[in-house]
Amino acid sequence: MEFSSHSRVWIYQADRKLSDTEVQQIQIAMDNFTRSWTAHNNQLLAKAEIRYNRFLILFVDESQAGASGCSIDKSVNFMKQVEEHFGINLFDRFNLAYRDGEEVISLPRHQFEDLIKEGKITKETIVYNNLAQTLTELQTKWEVPFKDSWHIQLFGDLV
Repeated sequence: MEFSSHSRVWIYQADRKLSDTEVQQIQIAMDNFTRSWTAHNNQLLAKAEIRYNRFLILFVDESQAGASGCSIDKSVNFMKQVEEHFGINLFDRFNLAYRDGEEVISLPRHQFEDLIKEGKITKETIVYNNLAQTLTELQTKWEVPFKDSWHIQLFGDLV
């Protein structure tokens, strides 16, 4: 199934790496959710995927039906259930992720800041911009060097 480049995305970042078993269980739950996800009784063209055992991503191609406030509320409630069931936090905006070799690591803001001060996170370190809102942004602006992300506005004076 081909999704439009303008498809909306919602990225949820777990505060820890999920086990392969958890990923399988969450993927099944997300697939079940997206298959039954509606907006004003219209079936949404939606899918879900998990990347790096950490990022839960929902996609909606709005060329057929748009996500409404109610449908977005349904997805947030679904994610809160996932959070509760698996003992993870998906809504902490100050849990920041970066790439260290092949690993994706997430930390609370103050620890992220400490790594910048120590020179372990540099302008070239790949960070994750979970504010991406479209499939195009996910493909081009999600995994970016620190210097090209919103993070630089917050921490730029430290690098």
